[in-house]
Amino acid sequence: MPNAISDLQQSIAGLLTRPVPTLPHEELIKFVIPFFAQGHHYLELAHTHGSPLYLLDNPALSARAGRLKAAFEKAISPVSFYFAVKSNHHPEIARTLLEARFGLDVSSGLELGMALDLGAQDIVFSGPGKRDDELALAIEHADQVVILMDSWGELQRVKTMVATSHRTIHCGVRLTAGADGLWRKFGIPMEELAGFWHAANQCDHIHLSGLQFHISWNLSPQPQIAFIEKLGQTLAALPARLKRSLEFIDIGGGYWPEQGEWLHPGATPAGRVREALGEPPQPQAPHHRLPAAPIEDFADQLAAALETHIFPIQPCRICIEPGRWISHPAMHLLISVVDKKAPDLVITDAGTNTVGWERFESDYFPVLNLSRPALTEHPCHILGSLCTPHDVWGYFYFGEAIEPGDVLLIPTQGAYTYSLRQNFIKPLPEVAVL
Repeated sequence: MPNAISDLQQSIAGLLTRPVPTLPHEELIKFVIPFFAQGHHYLELAHTHGSPLYLLDNPALSARAGRLKAAFEKAISPVSFYFAVKSNHHPEIARTLLEARFGLDVSSGLELGMALDLGAQDIVFSGPGKRDDELALAIEHADQVVILMDSWGELQRVKTMVATSHRTIHCGVRLTAGADGLWRKFGIPMEELAGFWHAANQCDHIHLSGLQFHISWNLSPQPQIAFIEKLGQTLAALPARLKRSLEFIDIGGGYWPEQGEWLHPGATPAGRVREALGEPPQPQAPHHRLPAAPIEDFADQLAAALETHIFPIQPCRICIEPGRWISHPAMHLLISVVDKKAPDLVITDAGTNTVGWERFESDYFPVLNLSRPALTEHPCHILGSLCTPHDVWGYFYFGEAIEPGDVLLIPTQGAYTYSLRQNFIKPLPEVAVL
């Protein structure tokens, strides 16, 4: 027991001294300035539509799509692009990306139905636990949908369904990227690939021609590169006839926006230890940032890994399916100050049910006072109007001051916020398209 305690103490000491990079002030100001420059336009929308309000930023979305395509088309050929609808399921986002010649990656019958309603002709259907009615909808539209099968059980159900429908469907199979923990819910183990492929080929109505894997929260390309190397070793050992039938590999998405992950001090390893020990948070502590690689670095390094480990074994089309990287800058939030309870505490008209989780207790995003703009950041608890103390928007604001009636902007809230919003206590905002 003494050794165990000593080891634990050393681990805690390591966490307390582990440096987490601070967010450079000049980088933060550079991020904030363009939003203040458009402040008059945002205020007009708040006046027209009321508050709170989602702002769907189509110009930012289109620019993002163009940059991603340029990066990967320069590095990889052939390559196809799919938007992961789960990151933001607003139909206008999918419609804009379809116009940019993206396909759609869906993971439920609900998302598949929306994709079909929008006229999407290139859809991949991924995800575990697909119900029979969802699979039936995909099979009914076999000319538009590729089913990325997730398990042996799903293969057997698909076999039964296509035998009665007499439709030939195009399929891939997902490979497990995490053999341990909760990520093992996705896909099949890599060592079962040859057997799975052989079993699928026993059905005349299944055309199995591709693989998928997905690794999330990638601040750099290294996790994906490591999996590509393992995949190359597995493919090299497959029978030649199976390798020849490989037409595509879907390498997922999971690219983190290059501004990195911005954190409050309490969300760093040292901050979490202090919280567990019952110590108060550090006052006026700096914002922190875990840096992320630019998308061009992802494209170049993933292309090099594919050239080394995959293409010498079997040339094929590469598919990518970003969600967060594409939708992150495509939506902003407008909220208004309703009450000022102290010089450093205000209540807004929006609760964090509009983003679906208590992200701002740990994640830092600048809160911009459009009514009193200034490039100076002041400490203030900016809280929502829900009956829970976890209803937090931030602990600072940019502006000259903050008063009831002021309109605040929280930028770049397009990924995993609108899709996670909840009907909890307060009504959900409208959406205005920029």
